Amino acid sequence: MRSLVAMSPPPPPERPPLREVIARHGLAARHALGQHFLLDGNVTARIVRLAGDLGDRHVIEVGPGPGGLTRSLLDSDAATVTAIEIDPRAVAAIRELSETAPDRLRIVEGDALALDLRSLVPAPRRIIANLPYNVGTPLLIGWLRQAAAFEGLTLMFQREVAERIAAQPGTRAYGRLSVLAQWVCAIEIGLRLPPAAFVPPPRVSSAVICLTPHTSQPSAARFAVMERLTAAAFGQRRKMLRAALRAALGTSAAESLLRRAGIAPERRAETLSVAEFDRLAALLEADTAGSS
Repeated sequence: MRSLVAMSPPPPPERPPLREVIARHGLAARHALGQHFLLDGNVTARIVRLAGDLGDRHVIEVGPGPGGLTRSLLDSDAATVTAIEIDPRAVAAIRELSETAPDRLRIVEGDALALDLRSLVPAPRRIIANLPYNVGTPLLIGWLRQAAAFEGLTLMFQREVAERIAAQPGTRAYGRLSVLAQWVCAIEIGLRLPPAAFVPPPRVSSAVICLTPHTSQPSAARFAVMERLTAAAFGQRRKMLRAALRAALGTSAAESLLRRAGIAPERRAETLSVAEFDRLAALLEADTAGSS
């Protein structure tokens, strides 16, 4: 009787060198897309480690380019990696990479600004990305509105933007983005990188920032109120709060709001803590609900 020998599946094809992939697909970085590629595997591995334990997690990467960070994500314990890319040249390059991990890497061709990431992958979700510089801030604000949907966000920004996100009250960098981010997340700058780490080198340094959503998150209505409040307060940041809020709320409403929150109307927005902004947002939301 002839014995049957179990045949193991063939190993996945080896990954081609990144620079070869870039050349084959004509992937010269485009300024209009805010592209600066991160190709050093040691650096991308450090970024993945900053994200913490990825076992059983579904990772979303935005703007993978030729796939430098994607490779390190696939080397991690992540259950799946979903790469969102708007550039057709990069989509073709990432499709090559998917052949080496057909069951774990999914490619979504489209604009991340127009996508609801919650519908793409199941929980637990993490976002890990070297974000295109030209859309990094609007992407972040959109994700902050949905912070409860994510375990964490590990994101590369221009260093100036990262420092604004982590800035403390009373500093020059502290502003609307600082308040919105720190209101819903714990913030830590995990890594700073010089321009030479990228291809082509940008004119500015970069930084990786780690955002861990708080257990308790504001409602969508409260977040909308906070967006309105911080836009008014920091829109004229050199003005006293009574004047900065007057255009959005009216003179009497602005002064009443500040008085009930226990905040002197002569203060400026950059001096308020996140907790003080939270107090203002709660009162303003109640006022809005009461007048509707």
